[in-house]
Amino acid sequence: MLTETGWLGPALNGGFAYRDRIAPRVAGQSVSAFYAGRYRHSTPTDWLQRLAAGEISRNGQQLQADGALAAGDQLIWHRPPWQEAAVPVLPSPLFDNGDLLVFNKPSGLPVLPAGGFLEHTLLAQLQARWPDARPVHRLGRFTSGLLVCARRSASRAWLSALLRESTAQRRCTKTYRALLQPPVPDSPLLALEPDQQLSLTTPIGRCPHTRLGTIWAAAPADPVALPARSELRLLERGERAWLVEVTIATGRPHQIRIHTAAAGAPLLGDPLYVPGGLAAEQALPGDGGYHLHAHRLRLVCPDGGLLALEAPLPEALRGAADG
Repeated sequence: MLTETGWLGPALNGGFAYRDRIAPRVAGQSVSAFYAGRYRHSTPTDWLQRLAAGEISRNGQQLQADGALAAGDQLIWHRPPWQEAAVPVLPSPLFDNGDLLVFNKPSGLPVLPAGGFLEHTLLAQLQARWPDARPVHRLGRFTSGLLVCARRSASRAWLSALLRESTAQRRCTKTYRALLQPPVPDSPLLALEPDQQLSLTTPIGRCPHTRLGTIWAAAPADPVALPARSELRLLERGERAWLVEVTIATGRPHQIRIHTAAAGAPLLGDPLYVPGGLAAEQALPGDGGYHLHAHRLRLVCPDGGLLALEAPLPEALRGAADG
């Protein structure tokens, strides 16, 4: 249902079938124990209730009681329809050359199904209008700004690699604007004056998390953590918030949220990442409250041409960090 204010109103989706194949390492577990470990949003008791309701099948047979699983078993959880929250409508593209589509994604719109969203996503709205198009990368639900999609699979593969990895030739530059909470006393950001820069290079890896099992966070001592690099430039320093510009040379999950938190200045209003770059135990990646905007993008295309785009800034990120 489209509202008058450019939002899709709350609505029931069509439900979804979650499919899993049992690996040897979890053989012998009960159905309820397997699901409680696989989908940590629900308890074993919740899964027993779903079994009793006939929502789960094993090898094509509907189950109504718990039991041990064997390696190779194929499980399907037929999740009934649920109501999805209201989300913004995807605006018209800022750029469309017949292959690439670039949008100014509004804050509050998830890109892909996750966190209770299935049909109220950018992907669903995109494919309703451009069936062959797919997002090339992700932005967090509450991150606004430039998001690149492509119709051709070859373009998606090329762009995905370019947006994910640092390039010595600077074939791709992604610049964000963000509001930070004032840095903690030992933060290296305190030495910055307006227009000065600081390199943030804390590795990012999977760390333990109570609600999710693991989550992406700062992992400076983890030998398998992903290298990451962000260049932060101070624009304004205020008592309530600091306004910064961040250019990222790598595309790690939640990179800016993690890097600024690791430097002692989490995004203002971010409920997830705390000073030091670890995640709060009860918060989730899709929780909002922060201000982060993908502002500028420069891409050197395979034919040598330059694509340079800019998404208009939201009011909160145009300046006046004390506003």
